[in-house]
Amino acid sequence: MVLNARLDHRNPLVFDTHELGRRPGALQRLTRTVDAPKDFGIQGVIGVPEGAPMELDLRLESVMEGVLVTGTARAKAKGECVRCLEPLEQQLAADFQEMFSYPDADDRGRPVAEPADDAEEDEDRLFVEDGLIGLEPVLRDAVVLALPMQPVCQEDCPGLCSECGVRLADDPDHHHDAVDIRWAALQGLAGSLGDGEKDEMSGAEPGVDEKQEK
Repeated sequence: MVLNARLDHRNPLVFDTHELGRRPGALQRLTRTVDAPKDFGIQGVIGVPEGAPMELDLRLESVMEGVLVTGTARAKAKGECVRCLEPLEQQLAADFQEMFSYPDADDRGRPVAEPADDAEEDEDRLFVEDGLIGLEPVLRDAVVLALPMQPVCQEDCPGLCSECGVRLADDPDHHHDAVDIRWAALQGLAGSLGDGEKDEMSGAEPGVDEKQEK
């Protein structure tokens, strides 16, 4: 069983559910702006910076087996375009829904004498602890799933020139003249030869031009 051990009520991502009073059907709506914790994103790609404001709209509903939390997290994500490597910003809205079970009830809300701490079916469940629930892991998963795996600054971003690295959006007419690699190899070889060797390659006798001038 995964309990939210040692939840601190002063943590802005910890919520008190005592007002619901284990009364199925009781509702609580909350709006809160919090500072984003670290690691809210895809490392090295895009994410919500640590300390950035994150707006939460929450609906807490009491049900037989626990507290059902439904909500939306809104924030500004920052990252880097995967095509042109320029910085980018993106408005993010991550929807989520999660059940927080009472530790002394089974998955149907029925009281149990002792929670089965080693039960396999409890491994992925979240729990209400002393009337408190912690939303940080739920929000982190929701934000990561809502972020693009391949963020781009604009849908038609042309990226970078594969030859020189110029950002093509800044120079739409940018191009390189195509050169036949066979001729390029010969030109490079010719540039490394002396005059006599060039004459031999062209079939002319060495020094012919000099004799004619005399």
